[in-house]
Amino acid sequence: MNRNLLRITLVLTTVVTGNVVLAQQKLKPYTPTHKQVIESYKRAATLDSALRKIPLATTVKPNWQKDGKEFWYRAPLQNRGYEFYLVDAGTKAKQKAFDHARMAEALSKVTNHTELATKLPVTDMVFSNGNKQVTLKTGADWYTCDLQTYQLTKTTIPAEKAVVQQRRFRTDSVSPDKQWIANIHNGNVFVRPASGGQPVQLSADGTIEKAYTRYSWSPDSKNIIAFLSDPKKVREVYYILADVSGTTRGQLKSHPYAQPGDENTTYQMNVFNVATKTQIKVDVETSENVPALHWQMGNPRYFTYERSDRGHQRFRVIEVDVTNGKIRNIIDQKTNTFIFDQRIYTKYLPQTHEIVWITDKDGWRHIYLVNELTGEEKLVTAGDWVARDIDSVDQKKRQIWFKGSGKNSTEDPYFVHYYRIDFDGKNLFDLTPEKGNHAVVYSPDATYYQDTYSQINVAPVIQLKETVTGKKVMDLEHPDTKALIATGVKLPEVFVAKARDGKTDIWGVICRPSHMDPTKKYPVIENIYAGPQDSFVPKDFLPYGEMQSMAELGFIVVQIDGMGTDNRSKAFHDVCWHNIADAGLPDRILWIKAMAKKYPQADIDRVGIYGTSAGGQNSTGAMLFHPEFYKAAVSACGCHDNRIDKQWWNEQWMGYPVGPHYDEQSNITNAAKLQGNLLLIVGEADTNVPPESTYRLADALKKANKDFDLIIIGGSDHTDGGPYGRAKKRDFFVKHLLNVDPPNRNMNELALKN
Repeated sequence: MNRNLLRITLVLTTVVTGNVVLAQQKLKPYTPTHKQVIESYKRAATLDSALRKIPLATTVKPNWQKDGKEFWYRAPLQNRGYEFYLVDAGTKAKQKAFDHARMAEALSKVTNHTELATKLPVTDMVFSNGNKQVTLKTGADWYTCDLQTYQLTKTTIPAEKAVVQQRRFRTDSVSPDKQWIANIHNGNVFVRPASGGQPVQLSADGTIEKAYTRYSWSPDSKNIIAFLSDPKKVREVYYILADVSGTTRGQLKSHPYAQPGDENTTYQMNVFNVATKTQIKVDVETSENVPALHWQMGNPRYFTYERSDRGHQRFRVIEVDVTNGKIRNIIDQKTNTFIFDQRIYTKYLPQTHEIVWITDKDGWRHIYLVNELTGEEKLVTAGDWVARDIDSVDQKKRQIWFKGSGKNSTEDPYFVHYYRIDFDGKNLFDLTPEKGNHAVVYSPDATYYQDTYSQINVAPVIQLKETVTGKKVMDLEHPDTKALIATGVKLPEVFVAKARDGKTDIWGVICRPSHMDPTKKYPVIENIYAGPQDSFVPKDFLPYGEMQSMAELGFIVVQIDGMGTDNRSKAFHDVCWHNIADAGLPDRILWIKAMAKKYPQADIDRVGIYGTSAGGQNSTGAMLFHPEFYKAAVSACGCHDNRIDKQWWNEQWMGYPVGPHYDEQSNITNAAKLQGNLLLIVGEADTNVPPESTYRLADALKKANKDFDLIIIGGSDHTDGGPYGRAKKRDFFVKHLLNVDPPNRNMNELALKN
């Protein structure tokens, strides 16, 4: 071991020393000839094809059997083949599910097609009779197979695989005690005796135009909670399909699409007492949705519900007293920035009058236990790390099962681990202590869990473990990467540099060409998506992908999570507030400069950037707001003005009401700042980000007399352009960063010789 450590140390020292020497020299830019570029394209295509044929079991999908102890899964083989395994967790045995050659022969007889043993068309299975028989699905049919004779008999779907079709009908119209039936007529709330009789009108303030639309009974059948609506029509956006088969005219299409600042339908909560026929308007502002109601166990006088105010700066759990309509705030979170609505987690425990709640109100996202009766909040998890989400809550054992990241200070802070902790914050147990990014899947009865962990350049380990103890039961898969490495492909490298504050670590990855000449400088291309709803740098094993494929053309391709993205501290996330144009670009620039300082082969005088959707906005924004650094960009289906994009996403980060900061940060408003080379791509039928977002940017660039390229993908929705768009993206960077013409496909320059 000491010799190996010494050897690794010497290699690292040599690499670092070599780069220091190279940094002191003046490296020449990598400037390939047209012929060399063509060879790079061909080499990348050959590598793409070769790597797709290499079997790498990076995931296992366990298909558990009824006994909860056995499961089968499919494992990859060479040339995109696969085989099936059967695992017995009780005996720790793993074996091939059957004789694949004999099964292929048997299936060929019933499918009337020659089936391959390495590509059996089996999509589901149930084993029985001590695993001597299997009922399997091929196509739309099920067959029973005797695994001794391999005779197939057509059968019906096994009972455990049948999907029970539930009738859809409204049960809430009938009161819990079955004595009353409620309904809405001409916009108002009525009840009538279930045994028959005349309906009784409970409300009079509803109309056809402004009607009561939703209602709910109290558990004791004494009250109805109903919501009076004030509808607002959602305005439409439009696009034109230019090439519709069978017609010589374009077709105008439209769909409802709420944009920032638009009016929304509101609802007023009311309580109706059936016996007294009285109406009480709940003492709370109108809301923009109809919430779920949580009735207090044993006391139907009270219920609670959740409310997020428009603008995303206040979240409440509100208790309502049905006798008088008065409210009490059990939870009342306020912030000067934003509360991320989609990450709000609450779990109600009615028997103990408690609420499990996740919030980042104290600087980091953590779990709290809230007393529903008193409003007292107790911190369950704590520290400078993130409680990502809760898997389950065990009320009897008073334990919470959750996943978090950043707790292990020696690891990448984005690595996900799975934990168990008591309600009182004691006995924190890491179910996944191994270094890496973990993904856990529990068996149906939670006796076992499958743990898959890896790093971007470390192949995954897939194990079966016991849930109670966390002990390993057995290894399932650990792919051999020898064939992968033999292709010459370079696995990504993790790189860390300081953010704009000089303190915070910014994490990213580097992809290099497999044929890189260490005495040359290569252009840098950043793959950006800075949407604040998550973090995006891959953490799982990434043997190959678009970034590495692009690197093969003669680029260093990077991806970075800058400030303003999620899964770090609240302060890290808050950078995006009213500031989405920032996109963490100051951090990204510093990261790339730090990379170039360590690796002088990175030519930061030739930096490109590309992205899709929010990444399309970010990549164009990089050109407009940081033209001194970014020289070329490819932006697909970008939300170039946050006033044009969808309401829920943009108001979450940019706030409500719409202020001047929306205009100030618009790519369209700032189009005249363009200095570098820009390619815009948009699908003409984009229903996610309206295509006019790109069209308006193009018009603003035209009016500013700017040069740019625009590709419209006919009939396509939200897209990076598909294979055509991705090819044009590569060509664009080759032309503008390598300063050489890309292959001429019209002249068939990429044809591979036999």
